[in-house]
Amino acid sequence: MASSGTGSRGGGHRAEDVGLRHSVRALRQRNFALFWTGSLISNTGTWIQNATVPYVLYQMTHSAAWVGFATFAQFIPSVLFGPLGGSLADRLDRRRFLMLTQTLLGILAIAMWLLWIAGLRSPAAILALVAVSGTLSGVNTPTWQAFVPALVPREDLLSAITLNSLQFNAARAIGSALAGLVLYNFGPSNTFLFNAISYLCVLFALSLVRMPAFVPRVAPSGGVLTQFAAAVHYAARRPGITIGILTSIGIAFLGYPIVQFAVVFAQSVYRVGNLEYGLLAAAMGIGALVAAPLVSGWDTVMARATIARFAFPLYGASVLAFGVSANFIVGFVALVFAGAGFLAVISATNTAVQIIVADSMRGRVLACRTMSFTLAYALGGLVQGQLAEWFGPRATVGGAGGLLLAFALALSFIRPSLLSHLDDPPDVADGADGAVTPRRHPVVQ
Repeated sequence: MASSGTGSRGGGHRAEDVGLRHSVRALRQRNFALFWTGSLISNTGTWIQNATVPYVLYQMTHSAAWVGFATFAQFIPSVLFGPLGGSLADRLDRRRFLMLTQTLLGILAIAMWLLWIAGLRSPAAILALVAVSGTLSGVNTPTWQAFVPALVPREDLLSAITLNSLQFNAARAIGSALAGLVLYNFGPSNTFLFNAISYLCVLFALSLVRMPAFVPRVAPSGGVLTQFAAAVHYAARRPGITIGILTSIGIAFLGYPIVQFAVVFAQSVYRVGNLEYGLLAAAMGIGALVAAPLVSGWDTVMARATIARFAFPLYGASVLAFGVSANFIVGFVALVFAGAGFLAVISATNTAVQIIVADSMRGRVLACRTMSFTLAYALGGLVQGQLAEWFGPRATVGGAGGLLLAFALALSFIRPSLLSHLDDPPDVADGADGAVTPRRHPVVQ
């Protein structure tokens, strides 16, 4: 990026190189703007369903553990199929593959709607469909993330990645709020139907994206597991990628399960209705909306390591504050700050991985990152859901937030040299298995 190399931050900057206009520069690229818009609508539908599933499970079972099971069922299959997804992302036409996976996910959303209107409302049936969707998502996600850099020039990559994270968090905010309104007025069936329809938007956007003719990539050697092992070895030899992945693991295991606890806190701690639950579930997305311009709009003057150094402790402190809160307003504000911190640190670490990794390894390394985050989140959701049954949600989330804050402070201020690797320069790959010649000097990316 024109701004993220160490050599580009020391001098003066033009007014147009900072601020809100600079932060959204990736939207000037036609392909990215189309994909971003379709993704925003489709992910809004996904988050309407994501907010509805724990709600209906909690209504049926009155158990935080079942909510944890839903998280586990959604994400563990995506971990198991992540290596396959990474291999396919490095082999296939990414646009066409995304159209296939999004079509299949839309069909599953229709199945969820039909299940509900047919009256087959058992927790096991819902978890089964969630697990199948999770499997498809595991195959889809590496290609989705690897597709974004192809839509923008390199100097717009941080903007594109931040905006991609922003649309995900905006979709969570909008979708969660809409879920509360729709649940309040119409019931769960309409939330499932909206999700099914929303897949048409991303499919339409992908059909309009114009890419160069697909040239088959050099096939990685060996089977899927051999290719995945090569990606793990590749990532382990690059500190910037390693620290980006390790940071995301801590966030996912200790902090991100607060997403699933919104319904538990709304009904068991704050004792509020569906509308307030929708607002609570939307709070992190609202925080992300506020933080996004700061993250990508001032990247010319802030290193990725600097962003992570301050955003990570903010996220940990916010999770802790949410956990100990006994008041809806306090919890809502804490989640807004949590959303801001989460967006900032995830954007910084994800951008670091995308910048550093060679394109021949991109899909498989992103699969490693996605799988590690997903596995940590699934296990964290399962563990915290069970602990909430034993010790209560406030003690569970508060304890996790305290541990996350301690980890963040240690990484940010006791060993800051580790985070500095987030600004490592890119590698230049010579082959499909990631044989590389790292650039040994600071570069303007």
